[in-house]
Amino acid sequence: MAAPEVLGGASAQQAPPAIQLEQLNKEFLLSHQPYASLKGLLLSFLPRRLEHLHAIKNLNLTVQAGETVAVIGKNGSGKSTLLGIIARVYKPTSGRCIVNGRVAPLLELGAGFHPDLTGLENIFFNAVILGLSRKQTQERLEQIVAFAELEEYIDAPIRTYSVGMLMRLGFSIAAHVDADILLVDEVLAVGDAQFQAKCYRKIQEFQTMGRSILFVSHDMEAVRKVARRAVWLHQGALQADGSTDEVIGQYLQAMNTPA
Repeated sequence: MAAPEVLGGASAQQAPPAIQLEQLNKEFLLSHQPYASLKGLLLSFLPRRLEHLHAIKNLNLTVQAGETVAVIGKNGSGKSTLLGIIARVYKPTSGRCIVNGRVAPLLELGAGFHPDLTGLENIFFNAVILGLSRKQTQERLEQIVAFAELEEYIDAPIRTYSVGMLMRLGFSIAAHVDADILLVDEVLAVGDAQFQAKCYRKIQEFQTMGRSILFVSHDMEAVRKVARRAVWLHQGALQADGSTDEVIGQYLQAMNTPA
């Protein structure tokens, strides 16, 4: 069986790193205070039990300009939190996150969309957030709608869209804002096979143009197809960093080993 085609790897090594993470930490403070009963509500003045969730632990990672890096790990390993920090959704608790260039995040489905606005209105809303002017968005509008294949639905409210339609629109916006760094968090998994192939061709185009990609997925074949380098996160810490096949092998071996 032929090995899957790898779409891209490192390039433009002379440029400053696209992403530089130094001793990065992220903690969330969880408050456990049940209000399921009247008694629980009346006792709410009592001290609450607080839990520190250490989502990212002392992470050092460099992604060079033009490099595609896949991030793997089981649920709860910190992958989405990491992308959220790079996208400036979260602030790190400590350490440094240095990002050089415009970032286009494709995180949770529907994130950044207003459900009561139409698809068309959400294109302008998101494009401005990602750094385009209204004039620039207008110039790209036809391409965005055509790539998403949503011409018939673009004037409908986002709340009427299926998850696949949300993915199409989100990817299309991110693909047309001239971002230097693309963050992809598992969203391609909900697309049909034909549109997934279209997205992978667009990713290959990004790589050819020397843009950087951080790609999160549980689909190991997709990871092999997109990236030559992978990092494995486990409980918020960097477990492995190296060639995609090597890191996937270590990860799968660990997952198949009884605890």
